[in-house]
Amino acid sequence: MPNSLLYALATLIWGSTWLAITFQYGTVPATASVAYRFLLSGAVMLLWCAYRRIPLRLPLHQALWIALQGGLMFGLGYMLVYEAERHISSGLVAVLNSSMVAFNLIGARLAFGRRIDGKSALGAMLGILGIVLVFWPELSEVRGKEALHGALCAILAAICASTGNMVAQRNREAQVPLLPTIGYGMLVGGGLALLTTVATGQPVVFDTRPSYLLSLAYLSCFGSILAFAAYLTLLGRIGAARSGYIAVAVPVLALLLSSRFEHYAWHTVTVCGIAVAIVGNVIMLADVRVLLGRLSGRLEART
Repeated sequence: MPNSLLYALATLIWGSTWLAITFQYGTVPATASVAYRFLLSGAVMLLWCAYRRIPLRLPLHQALWIALQGGLMFGLGYMLVYEAERHISSGLVAVLNSSMVAFNLIGARLAFGRRIDGKSALGAMLGILGIVLVFWPELSEVRGKEALHGALCAILAAICASTGNMVAQRNREAQVPLLPTIGYGMLVGGGLALLTTVATGQPVVFDTRPSYLLSLAYLSCFGSILAFAAYLTLLGRIGAARSGYIAVAVPVLALLLSSRFEHYAWHTVTVCGIAVAIVGNVIMLADVRVLLGRLSGRLEART
């Protein structure tokens, strides 16, 4: 599958999960919902691997790295996101989560010695600026210690996700099989969330309402299995720094869906923010030399 389709698939699915997650709140603790989501996703992924006769036995010396990827990417990171959204708006969480783009650039430099080129740095800065502008009306109303707690959780979630990306890239470069790694990693992340639920004294309950069940099925099969398979494949091809820009594209799409289903009120600054984020997206992901070559060819053809 081409990189552009992998990028679009992950962005479209994760952009819609913002709505699906709202149906998860209620009687079930957030950590338990994370546990159910990824335990189900991991089991389905491993069953799919078994059906397709994909070997499930992985090198023992890679087990720690697989567990670390799962714990960060599917466990701790998501628990922090759910905790953040208990205290601040999802818009602010989206803004802070977009900082993962910058963390990925720094992480790639520290972990793999990869140079931070000017194009990527500019694209990352424009992306984060665009998301800040998009959600500026919400950001301007943030007050109090509760908001600070939520913001801290969101920043830590972005750091966890970025660190998980570095581990995932390391696993891809070590040629650890992708799908079994995702399956086992999801079981680790879901298990960590379940242990956290029990350790913090929260009830391990389940919600049988159709809205909860359908959202859980969507988040598990689409938001977890398909989206992460697409994203981690893309990460292995173009690196964590560039693939991580999905963190900027996702909230923009979520905003478009929110305007359709939740009657989001648009502002001039929102449109400006989306435009800035799109420019950053083009700079980060496109081959500038190819674009300039095409533009030059079109200008020559017109003259």
